[in-house]
Amino acid sequence: MKAILLTSLSVCFLLIIVGCGLNPAEKQLNSFINGHVAKVDPLTREKNLAFWEAMTTGSKDAYQQLSQLELQISKIYSNSDDFEYLKQTKASGEVSDEMLARQLELLYLRYLPKQIEADLLEELVQLNTEVTETYNTYRSSIDGKKVTQTEIYKIMTTSKDSVLREKAWRASKEVGDVVIVELIRLVKLRNQAAKSVGYDSYHTMTLATTEQDVKVLDNIFAELDELTRQPYAELKGELDKILAANYGIGAEQMEPWHYHDPFFQRGPLVYDCDFDAYYKKVDINELAKVYYAGINLPIDDILARSDLYDRPGKDPHAFCEDIDRHGDVRVLCNLDNTERWMETHLHELGHAVYFKYHDSDFPYLLREPAHNFTTEAVAMFFGRLSRNAAWMKPMLNLSDEEAVRVQAVAARYLRDQEIIFARWAMVMYHFEKQLYANPDQDLNNLWWELVEKYQMVKRPPGPIDAGWASKLHFTFAPCYYHNYMLGELLASQLHYHIVHEVLGQESDRDISFIGKPRIGKYMREKVFGPGTIRSWNDMITRATGEPLTARFFAAQFVD
Repeated sequence: MKAILLTSLSVCFLLIIVGCGLNPAEKQLNSFINGHVAKVDPLTREKNLAFWEAMTTGSKDAYQQLSQLELQISKIYSNSDDFEYLKQTKASGEVSDEMLARQLELLYLRYLPKQIEADLLEELVQLNTEVTETYNTYRSSIDGKKVTQTEIYKIMTTSKDSVLREKAWRASKEVGDVVIVELIRLVKLRNQAAKSVGYDSYHTMTLATTEQDVKVLDNIFAELDELTRQPYAELKGELDKILAANYGIGAEQMEPWHYHDPFFQRGPLVYDCDFDAYYKKVDINELAKVYYAGINLPIDDILARSDLYDRPGKDPHAFCEDIDRHGDVRVLCNLDNTERWMETHLHELGHAVYFKYHDSDFPYLLREPAHNFTTEAVAMFFGRLSRNAAWMKPMLNLSDEEAVRVQAVAARYLRDQEIIFARWAMVMYHFEKQLYANPDQDLNNLWWELVEKYQMVKRPPGPIDAGWASKLHFTFAPCYYHNYMLGELLASQLHYHIVHEVLGQESDRDISFIGKPRIGKYMREKVFGPGTIRSWNDMITRATGEPLTARFFAAQFVD
């Protein structure tokens, strides 16, 4: 509590200093911001705690409280008088103070999508909560037995029984048919809200209000398609032959359930190296704790507040939550001693250190990542270590012989994973854009058209169901998935800069990134610390020497 009070006092002192020398318009804006933060700060904390309770327990009371708090916060941002004041102040050009101008821009973008009718806003919040609750509390079945996502993933990554694999794959999609009707209703309500504030769809509005441009994204994904299409086709052809041989079938008989992930968004483990075997007898939570401490980004307090293991009623996936922007950062996982969960844990803790190590002296509204995808980039940079042979050797105490065996396939696995994910991200980006453009079209067929085009995976025999809707992101984080791919691009850009500029190495060969406090120092000063005081591309340029580009991703994984 003392730390939070000191942070609050330092922010108040900063605002007092900022207040000196401001013109009348800036003083009025400063006063508005202070009043706004006084309302949203405690409410946001309470809402995030309710969200945490709902995700960790499945409590109906927590879900209801979450819905009510989200509505309260939404009503603050839907205030038309406040929005008109922000709009006029922004248009006046009278705010020149850097911090105030940035907070004004962020507030304007936050208020804009909430300028909708109160009844529609309430319906949106309530329906979103209901669909999320259904999704998170649903448990699929195989032969009448309830199974967890962890059990499904184990079948998908280990079983050679095609019949069982199909059952597990279909079980992973069951919830799609359960939520589809309400999800489409939610999509239409989101579109209705977007059109009421001047946008053609919710997808367009979401990009605009998060400082992105659909044309820029279209160009990025078109470039990625061109860069990865042929390498991916060759890679998939090789994987299909290997996987088919394991199942005793021909490559032409490969079905969607023959890959190691229900959506084929991860590369299968097929190259004579069982990564899971190296993590089976270790405590992956302890490994993560030791690693982050070694780069001067300790996470003990984060882990102490986190919820890390599977149980009934709990969200079966993983995420990180910044509860209050005052240091209460938590991670939810369902850890198992596998490489997949090592990667996931390192990834989520990457989000966590980004949230934890922002500059606490900055105003509340600027204590956020420069963009959602910049925190994804940091998470991906660290998540990639789970298949890095140079990292695995000391962290897992591998012998020289084991390290050589891992090294022989680790780089290939990482390359495969990145190219496979790029193709999967194209499906998500184009599907979601078309979902919001026309939610009444044959979405089940559209999904498989895009899967066939970008992932080159044939649709399964029989009627096509709404398995695509089992992807949590359509409900929980709409119009967000493209940020994962932008994060991959930035992760490669950060990787290059850290290797060559921060660590001063000629290449990344045999670099483990272990015990290098300079990494933590660089991240704190150049990436985490600035928060959102600058636009995302400005931050990237200052941190790496140039704006975001696909060049480093291509150099690392395609060229």
